[in-house]
Formats: sequence, C-alpha cells, structure tokens
Amino acid sequence: MPSLKELKIKIYADGADKDSMLALYKNEFVKGFTTNPSLMAKAGVKDYPAFAQEIAKAMPDRPISFEVFTDDVADMERQAGIIKTWGKNVYVKIPITNTKGESCLPLVKKLTHDGVQLNVTALMTTEQVDGVVNALTGGAASIVSVFAGRIADSGRDPIPLMKKCAELCKKEPKAELLWASTRELHNIFEADACGCKIITVPHDIFKKFPGVGQDLNALSLDTVKQFYADATKAGFKL
Repeated sequence: MPSLKELKIKIYADGADKDSMLALYKNEFVKGFTTNPSLMAKAGVKDYPAFAQEIAKAMPDRPISFEVFTDDVADMERQAGIIKTWGKNVYVKIPITNTKGESCLPLVKKLTHDGVQLNVTALMTTEQVDGVVNALTGGAASIVSVFAGRIADSGRDPIPLMKKCAELCKKEPKAELLWASTRELHNIFEADACGCKIITVPHDIFKKFPGVGQDLNALSLDTVKQFYADATKAGFKL
C-alpha cells in the first residue's frame, strides 16, 4: 500500500477547536483547513468573526474555509463579502441550496466571477456537481465539496459517484474536488484513488496516522494483548 507521503491528494484538517487547529498547522501532512457553523458551535465558539480572523491570521499560508450562516440567498452575498476580507487564504463556503431547497448556483456564479474564492458545500449528487462546475467555469479558484461519508451513511457506495465527480471537475481546472465527511483513515486512500484533489479529515483521525502500513500480524498481537490487559485490569473471573 502507498504511504501517506506518496499520496497526491491534499489533506485538510476539519474542525474548529483552536488549540487543535494550531497544533495541526505544524503537521507536515496538513495542507489546509475547513470549518463549519456546527463545528464552531460544538467547539464553543461565541464570536464567529473574531475566531475566524484570528485563525486565518495565524496560518496565512494555508487555505481555510469559513461558511455563511444565513438562510437568505441574498444575505449570503453580503456575508460572503465580509468573510472574503478575512484573508487572501480564505475560501467562502456556500451551500448548494438554502433550507428551502432554493438553488444557490446563481449566487455561486456571481461570486466566483467577482473573484471570490468559494467552497461550494453539501453536495451529494453528480447533477449537483455538474451544475456547480458549470457555475464556477471561468471564475476564481474554488472547491467542490461532495459529502462522500454521508452518501456512505445512506447505504450507497460513494466510490463510483466520486469518480464521476472527478471527471466532471476536469472541465474547470480551478475547481478542486473535495471528499467531505471522512469517516475513517482508509477514506484518504480511497479519495486519492478516485482522483479527488482534497480530503477533509476530522482532528481525531490524525491520531491514527502513525499506524498506516503497520504489519497486520503485529496489529493482531497488539489487539490480543489489549483484550488480555483489559480483562486482567477489570478482574474478571469464571
């Protein structure tokens, strides 16, 4: 199997815990960062603009995505105008639709041709990806985030879909396909094989990186030792 250093895909850290983000900024494998309002709320962020600007300033040489959080498409444009000023490395996350199912593609097309770097998010179908790529064509650098993990959660194999999405994104070289909602470390290798340019990785999965390529016999023995140690510590008897 390939090592992490042999992969072509760029690994972005996905989270909103400040200390973890700053620590991962020093990780050789981390090429960028993503966040979203849910992750920020979970991390206890109270002042969205202050947090975002501090983080963007602390890692100016890595792309980082911050999402709009209004449900009004017109107001998304206003928020995007504010977010883009937080740094040259900042990408503005725009959802594919609002909560009413109203398309954000006209806004995506306007913003990208106004020079705003976008991360179009929450995509789950090839039809959505095709529409986004068409809207992004001729615009600024952009990211197309397809939630492969959530697709898998529906019982569907995301691999064929992600391969098709990779082909669709070739129409616009500045639109990079991102594998989102990563569930396990192996997804990194799957995303790389599919032709994805970026994958977002939750902070806790980085703890598993040292185990990549580990001998399976050794791993089996470690597992047996773990079970034995836990049973002994618990004082189980028959």
